[in-house]
Amino acid sequence: MQRHQTGFTLIEIAVVLVIIGLLLGGVLKGQELINSAKVKNLATDFRNIPVFIYTYQDRFKALPGDDANAATHINGTNATTTATLGNGIINGTWNDTTTASEAFVFWQHVRLAGLLSGATDTTSSTYLPNNAANGKVGVQSGTAVVANALIKDSNNAAIRGTYLICSDNIAGKFVKPLDITLDDGNTAGGMMMAVPMGSPVNTSATATAAIDESAPYLVCMGV
Repeated sequence: MQRHQTGFTLIEIAVVLVIIGLLLGGVLKGQELINSAKVKNLATDFRNIPVFIYTYQDRFKALPGDDANAATHINGTNATTTATLGNGIINGTWNDTTTASEAFVFWQHVRLAGLLSGATDTTSSTYLPNNAANGKVGVQSGTAVVANALIKDSNNAAIRGTYLICSDNIAGKFVKPLDITLDDGNTAGGMMMAVPMGSPVNTSATATAAIDESAPYLVCMGV
């Protein structure tokens, strides 16, 4: 008895390969769109914080967090006496977690002023904002003193700017496009720099070519 073997024709195989290619292309494009959206969300934090500062300052002639008359202006609280109120400086560091820091009270002031939604109770578990990477985001006054700088460039200089905006837990694969979006694409210089998350103060910024795409970074920008 003669047996006839059956199988796929070249046309059928070609069609299957085309379909697989289209599916893979769709998946890759979808991932690219997701990544792009995350970079845009991260960039929004860096863009919005200066708006909060200058709008509050224009309205109340004081800085959020540093407002000595916050109780009158916005029915808010003032930072404790460990900081000097009304001196034009957002005392403290960007990731402080107590009301002893003006950088911490900053978020209450901008929310009570109607510039940002969110908890105004400083004891709330949702008081401190998160970025799109589920990391912390915050602001402090800048410094030209390298010993106090969070990040320094290859020339041993601190990030330039009156205010310093920082955001952490940002995956390396987002760091470069974020820098390209907001600065010059050089993660070791300019107005925006990055260091591995958990780095001590006064750490030299990581060169763009040395960024590990899978590792988390702290990114700071001067404004």
